[in-house]
Amino acid sequence: MVTLSDFQRIGVGLVGFGIFFILFGMLLYFDSVLLAFGNILFLSGLVFIIGFRRTFTFFFQRQKMKGSSFFLGGVLIVLMRWPLLGMLLEAYGFITLFRSFFPVAFGFLGSLVNIPILNKVSGALGIPPWGMLSLGDRNCWQCCIKAALWTCRRRSA
Repeated sequence: MVTLSDFQRIGVGLVGFGIFFILFGMLLYFDSVLLAFGNILFLSGLVFIIGFRRTFTFFFQRQKMKGSSFFLGGVLIVLMRWPLLGMLLEAYGFITLFRSFFPVAFGFLGSLVNIPILNKVSGALGIPPWGMLSLGDRNCWQCCIKAALWTCRRRSA
């Protein structure tokens, strides 16, 4: 069981409400006020969860500057009431920021249960079938790391 401090609990709530307002703003035809409020709540919740210094170092690492600039630029453009363009920039920045995490996340989800739709998505992304990942225990992090390394080796070849 993971224990959370009071600040981290507040951060989880802020992130949850931020995601809710972002999805609700998209549902209401990209309402700029709801999207801007959701972005502010999401980013402030992230600061509450992992701290200001870690958030700053995550977004401003040298190898993540492209994704960070698109994501934070999208937030700024949403705040300037250009919601469609801002959300497109945010989506591209989010994908660029977390590109290396997606194979690990899909690998972990695929090792938990065999989901047919997830298998098709992972096959399209170049992640190996789950049967190739078995190391004896399908619920282990080694399977996820093996999936990420297999994807990296495949792209470099």
